[in-house]
Amino acid sequence: MVAMSGGVDSSVAAFLLQKKGFEVIGVYMRLFDQPEQSEMAARQVCQKLGIKFYPVNLADKFKQEVIDYFVNSYKEGITPNPCVKCNKLIKFGEMFRIMNELECDFLATGHYIRLEKKFDKSKLKFRKKLFRGKDVSKDQSYFLYNLSQAQLQKIIFPLGGFEKTEIKKMALENELPTLTGESQDVCFLNIDGKIAEHNEYLREYIKQEPGPIKTLAGKIVGEHQGLSFYTLGQRRGVEIGGTGPYYVVKTDQTTNTLYVSSDHDDGALYTGKLIMNEVNWIAGVAPKFPFVCEAVIRYRHKSVKCIVEKAENSAGKYVVIFKEKQRAVTPGQSVVFYDGEELLGGGIIIA
Repeated sequence: MVAMSGGVDSSVAAFLLQKKGFEVIGVYMRLFDQPEQSEMAARQVCQKLGIKFYPVNLADKFKQEVIDYFVNSYKEGITPNPCVKCNKLIKFGEMFRIMNELECDFLATGHYIRLEKKFDKSKLKFRKKLFRGKDVSKDQSYFLYNLSQAQLQKIIFPLGGFEKTEIKKMALENELPTLTGESQDVCFLNIDGKIAEHNEYLREYIKQEPGPIKTLAGKIVGEHQGLSFYTLGQRRGVEIGGTGPYYVVKTDQTTNTLYVSSDHDDGALYTGKLIMNEVNWIAGVAPKFPFVCEAVIRYRHKSVKCIVEKAENSAGKYVVIFKEKQRAVTPGQSVVFYDGEELLGGGIIIA
């Protein structure tokens, strides 16, 4: 079963698997109430390949698990990562359920990530391991740290060893009728057919409660439109007439105050450690702590060496200590761990 989006990646994934001799079917996730051009494109690709096409309605589940989570997180002053949540609960959670209902052996997607079977000498058994995709600019391993060993036994990632240019060329040469545009990171930020800014979308759901904008010294320099519309390190949208630019360094929910600095590298924006929970290790077992690896604190961010250890007197929580202080470590985002190219796991930043 291939998760079809109508885009070039999933379409070529289906094509490659069919070429290898798999019996392939395509499943399209309806995530919105309104019809999407992408569904027609996915259907046309399946027709071209001569495979069965199944559209499945996941709109209610998607709204509940992803969109509501996105909005509620901002209401609470947290900056969420909806794509991580979607991959965990929808693209692999719901799609695994559908895969089993359709009695398929494997689930395949168009993610750019490599999956390999390796022998674990310490446990004397084989494990499935995940590695960054060959195309560094398209690597999507950051979003997939929640996958389990049980799931990986049933997953195929056909595109992990390809460059995006190769995939586009394959689609063109084999006349696959795919959509031409690239998919958006946050697919539901769409108002009247146009991709909206986060804040433009959030204003539809969150009441604006203006409050003071202050410097760290306590000087009032302006008025914000609601703390939910600002995130740590943000510059765009911090509009203070006649001066600036300013960067968000802190929010105080109790006093409804937004704190800013005119210094992009203000020390208040940097921290040497974070606390995380909701942790998953790809190996299926936690490493021995303290654990040395590399961490990525947001998508496309440069990895940094760190030490991971258990938080004292806090079950399920871990402390990540960076070799170098990191700018704008943001609660709600995912911190994801690597050993070189290998994806080890990750968790949610809570402080």
